[in-house]
Amino acid sequence: MRTEISNTTDLLEFVLLGFSTTPNLQWILFGTFLLMYLTLLLCNGLIILITKIDPALQTPMYFFLSNFSFLEICYVTVTIPRMLMDICTQKGNISLVACAMKMFFFITLGGTECLLLAMMAYDRYVAICHPLHYTLIMNHKFSMKLATDFCVSTIPAVIGQTCRIFSLPFCGSNRIDHFFCDLPTVLKLACGDTFENEMAVYVVTAVFVTFPFLLILISYVRIISSILRMPLARGRAKAFSTCSSHLTVVVLFYGTASITYLQPKPRQAEDNGKLLSLSYSVLIPTLNPIIYWLRNKDIMLALRKLQSYKLGIKT
Repeated sequence: MRTEISNTTDLLEFVLLGFSTTPNLQWILFGTFLLMYLTLLLCNGLIILITKIDPALQTPMYFFLSNFSFLEICYVTVTIPRMLMDICTQKGNISLVACAMKMFFFITLGGTECLLLAMMAYDRYVAICHPLHYTLIMNHKFSMKLATDFCVSTIPAVIGQTCRIFSLPFCGSNRIDHFFCDLPTVLKLACGDTFENEMAVYVVTAVFVTFPFLLILISYVRIISSILRMPLARGRAKAFSTCSSHLTVVVLFYGTASITYLQPKPRQAEDNGKLLSLSYSVLIPTLNPIIYWLRNKDIMLALRKLQSYKLGIKT
């Protein structure tokens, strides 16, 4: 009993090591992450703006895209500003309360994004497979209700998960070899048997990652089947163009997140886990609005209209 008590420390804070193992690259990393963050803010901000002011984009598809862009801004803001501050100060000290709060917001926003991506796939399914009933099914009231329900539904599960993790005793070192308080890395510092907590992580992941992914998969199987039956090549090309950007985002986001949260704990290498987390928490959210710009003709047209409007004002 004495040995167990002596090995268990009442930690008041963690230390995020971040990228301290590469001191020569600190300022290069700072500039890179700052540029990525500003790019994300600008691109997602433009998407939100044009979906609000362009009458051609006043549809459920772009309503969900606007909400997704807003979530992306919030999602990345949980991690990057703190990471930039730690790189500047060379200190990664963070209290348990602040760590728990960041974990809560990160998982809540990530889970909401997964559900919203599933809803966007369902929207495309209704638009392509049932076009005559699209306006009846995907009306504004229904879209608003879904967006609100998705955001609210993740909160109780994430609160429970976060409380379970931070109610555990933590042993030995308080150093987290990561750049933010990600769930798997914090769980590794816990004492004793964490099997129940790991199973709870898998259950939450199944609900908010695996289940929405299956819904997306089913939707796209039916979408592709319906597209292939279209008689006109032009119609098939247009249908594919509206779905390709969303499908690309889904594959990138779900792929890296699933590997991180569904991989067995002993097999998770620190460096690989950090790189994967960097992918789905920073890199992919930065690429998402660019993907929508490049692969969505309506977005490109709306941007040209906005640019022409600004030029008209200046002249």
